[in-house]
Amino acid sequence: MLGIKKSPWVIHYDASSCNGCDIEVLACLTPGFDVERLGVINTGNPKHADIFLVTGAVNPQSNSVIRNIYRQMPEPKVVVAVGTCACSGGIFREAYNISGGVDTIIPVDVYVASCAARPESIIDGVVQALGVLDQKWKDMKEFAADIDKVVYGKATKEDLPAILALKKTAFYRESELYGDAGLPVEEQTLASFEADFEKMTFIKASINGKVVGSARGYIEGETAHLAHTVVHPYCQGEGIGRRLIEDLQKALSSAKRFECRIGHKSTQAAWLEKQGYRSIKTEPVTPALSWVYYEKQV
Repeated sequence: MLGIKKSPWVIHYDASSCNGCDIEVLACLTPGFDVERLGVINTGNPKHADIFLVTGAVNPQSNSVIRNIYRQMPEPKVVVAVGTCACSGGIFREAYNISGGVDTIIPVDVYVASCAARPESIIDGVVQALGVLDQKWKDMKEFAADIDKVVYGKATKEDLPAILALKKTAFYRESELYGDAGLPVEEQTLASFEADFEKMTFIKASINGKVVGSARGYIEGETAHLAHTVVHPYCQGEGIGRRLIEDLQKALSSAKRFECRIGHKSTQAAWLEKQGYRSIKTEPVTPALSWVYYEKQV
């Protein structure tokens, strides 16, 4: 991590800005501010980047590009939203062709809110990003060392921001499985997530107080719908997702039937079949992805 802190590599993408913030980003590279003297390198290859700087409000055309860049960056990585438009959509957020801020499609770690963002603020945002990057490195080592100390239980309302960020992070690892950065993603806000919390049961998995996995579901009639299970990319392959599903089934044990869906390439298929689930239908979503629905009678 010491090498990255002394020379972070940054990739910049203009989602749809007026060019005001872009000019200020470029000003950071000119002799007046010269961030390269601090070791900051501007790269055009996402596979070499540690920090993703995004300017401008997100629109349907830039959605897939942002997801594709984010998906190609190695872990750990940090996203910095530069300018009011990137943070929230700005004055354009109500426009028909604007999705909103960057955090509507990928997790954002640092917000640099201003119109336009000054070079000093952008440099400060990169410095904050280095702190976040350092913490993510520590989390990776911590999760690896304490993977056998996972604590399971019901999630609280205070856990929702962490679970929502985890959900978006986990999606991009899944998109790699299907080789398609354009897979549909639930562009859910915290407000709508909180509304779901009132109607659904949320189960979480934590390591040292940090949420690393979550499952949620609800009962409708006699059927319990297991809506979505996510596990942090650093902790996948350790059986956390399976345990979350088991605990969620116990929490919804009053149902007479369970139903869930997974991607057709999901590794959970064999486990579900061992648990008594059977495939009932397949629904194409994109050329790269199909949902497979499973059910189990109690």
